[in-house]
Amino acid sequence: MQQAMELAAKAEALGEVPVGAVLVKAGVKIAEGYNRSITDHDPSAHAEMQCLRQAGVALQNYRQLDTTLYVTLEPCPMCAGALVHARVGRVVFGASDPKTGAAGSVMDLLQHPAMNHQAEVVGGVLAEPCATQLSNFFKRRRAEKKALKQAQKASSKDAS
Repeated sequence: MQQAMELAAKAEALGEVPVGAVLVKAGVKIAEGYNRSITDHDPSAHAEMQCLRQAGVALQNYRQLDTTLYVTLEPCPMCAGALVHARVGRVVFGASDPKTGAAGSVMDLLQHPAMNHQAEVVGGVLAEPCATQLSNFFKRRRAEKKALKQAQKASSKDAS
């Protein structure tokens, strides 16, 4: 999870929501990813999706059997669906996502009985530092937007 947090910091450095993911098979890292949706102009460029794409190439298979994904934030429905299709065996996440979490918070796609594959799910691993990384990012982003609005107001008053 520590490696996933380091990848999340890379996403944050790009102005992305700080989420990182690492895929492991038999104790060996196969793939990694971090959010790049804004950078790549791609709504599917979440950390998990980046990781799954990289793993597919590395394994030469879209099925990633007997793997464990470590991700700093609970997967969203899109990512959870891809994890099911990829047959990832275990998903370990840090912070829960009470707005869009699809590994138990809002819904549970990873263990839904109607799915053709259910992944083992372990949540809350390094939850506090993962959540802090995310909340600090959003606090800073809100402060930056507020400062920009104030600067625009001041500049429009000066122009008058």
